[in-house]
Parts: sequence; structure tokens; C-alpha cells
Amino acid sequence: MSLVRPESRAYRGRIAPSPSGRLHLGHAATFLTAAARVAVAKGTLIYRDDDLDRDRCRPEFLQAALDDLHWLGLQWHEGPDLGGPNAPYSQSARIDPYKEAFETLRRLGLIYPCHCTRSEVARALSAPHPLDEEPIYPGTCRPPDPATFKTPRSGVNWRFRIPVRETLTFNDLAQGKQSAVAREDFGDFLIWRRDDFPSYQLASAVDDALMGITEVVRGRDLITSTFRQLLIWRALEHPEPAFYHCPLLTDASGKRLAKRDDALSIHTLRGLGRTASELIGEVEKNLLQKQAAD
Repeated sequence: MSLVRPESRAYRGRIAPSPSGRLHLGHAATFLTAAARVAVAKGTLIYRDDDLDRDRCRPEFLQAALDDLHWLGLQWHEGPDLGGPNAPYSQSARIDPYKEAFETLRRLGLIYPCHCTRSEVARALSAPHPLDEEPIYPGTCRPPDPATFKTPRSGVNWRFRIPVRETLTFNDLAQGKQSAVAREDFGDFLIWRRDDFPSYQLASAVDDALMGITEVVRGRDLITSTFRQLLIWRALEHPEPAFYHCPLLTDASGKRLAKRDDALSIHTLRGLGRTASELIGEVEKNLLQKQAAD
């Protein structure tokens, strides 16, 4: 396979909201940053609908996100509302490439079935690891050596068998050099869910590779996810993109913004008569303050 490094290709960026609620100013900050970096590079911006959470994602939230981002002035070149050469742009309609990636990882002996529940994993640990909200998997179902399992894909969770204490690094264009040690800073992570859907880690990595994304712009809270996805890209022989992890916006109390807090959603602020230029100015000011504090 002939691999082309991202830096030798035309710039391709993406925004990937999940339609599980209303977008807030934190989303606006990340997506405006992604669009600005595409514009500077004279590249292509892709809108991808990350709608694999069947319990929370709703079609009305997809349309609301499209409306809010258009209202802010964002323009993309490919997406669920425009189509394009990488269609479909909703993850729920892209299951076949994920299944193919799953089978490749299975053949390589890099994944294994896990019968542990979330509560069992939590009970096996004293506290979540400080680098990530997800606790480090204690290895209850991990085989001692790489192995190929013929267990049916559905009905059980599947985890990626990470290397032991390998140091992974990448240069983040916003946060500088990042490093993490496998099995110390993060553990064997979910690849496929028992409901026969891929995890965020697998779907995001596969889509970024197949859509030719050369730089991933997302929130700083996803830095640990990047280490996991680096292992997926390496296993699937895909060149990894560049990374730009944005500062996280917070509310007046310093709490990170969340979809459940509707007061700072773009939809609510629009309803209060705020203009797009006002919100963009507020986001830019907040980002500058975060960057100065860092």
C-alpha cells in the first residue's frame, strides 16, 4: 500500500457534531476554529454527522445543528445537506467500512471480546484516571497474547489490545508535544459495542482516514482519544492526520459547557435576540483568554 502523508496533500478539515442535543458556544468555538484553519489553507471543509448514539441522537438535532452553524456563517463543501464524493456523511449510514475495519483488526489479533459491564470495570478501579473520564480497563478479559477470536461480532463488547507501556507521542499544533504511556495513561478501549455498532474511537478514525482528513480540529478534552486513534490508524496502515486541540470554553463559574446546560446553547441565544457577530466576538474573546491563561 502506498501511503501519502497528510502534509503532502491538499488540506482537508472536518467538523463532526453529534445530533444528541443543541450545540453550545463551546461547539461554536471549535467549529469556527476548524473553518478558519480551512480558509487559511484554502482547503476543503467536510461536515460529518456523528450520529451513532442511537439512544440520544435525533433527526431534529441534526437539522438544528445545520441551521445554527449556517446562521453563524459557516460554510462547508461536503456534508449531509450537500452530498459529495465521500457520501454518505452520517455515520449511521456508513456501517460497512467500520465492519471491514473491525474484521481487519480481528485478523491481526488486536481485538478481543469483553464481557465486563461498565459497573464491573468501575468497581475494579479505585477512581477514574486523571487524564481521561474513562477509567483504565483492568484487563479482566484481556488475553495474555494476541489472538484471533471467532466470537460473533454482536452481543458482546470488543476491546483493542493496546501495547504494554509503549510511549505514544504526537505534536499538537495548539497544545504542543503530547505523550502518553499505554496501559498507564489509558487502557484497552472499546472498539465495537454489544448492540453491533462501532465505538466512537473506531468510527472517527476510519472516517477521518477514508475522507482524507489532513488535520483534525477538536476540543482539548479529546487528546487521550487521539492516542487511541493513533493505534487504530497504525494497525490499519492509514497515515495519521495533523492535530489541533482547541481550548475548552467554560461558563461563568469555570464549568465546562455541556449540552444539558441549555442557557448557552446557540439556539437559546438566538431566541434571546443575540446576533451571530456578537456570539462570534464572545467566542473569540473567550478563546484568547484561554490561550493567554495556558
